[in-house]
Amino acid sequence: MGAHDKVSNKIDDIGGKAKEAFGKATGDDSTEAEGKLDQAKSSVKDAVENVKDAFKK
Repeated sequence: MGAHDKVSNKIDDIGGKAKEAFGKATGDDSTEAEGKLDQAKSSVKDAVENVKDAFKK
């Protein structure tokens, strides 16, 4: 996994957590769900990159 990919995924994860927290704080279920989706996307990207790294070895 490249450094750029790691940073990008971490930013997506942090952004998702912030969006989820904002949605919870404001009672906006849509924003909260978007935040959770952003975090899930980040996790999937990490998993894909880990699989790619495993096959490179």
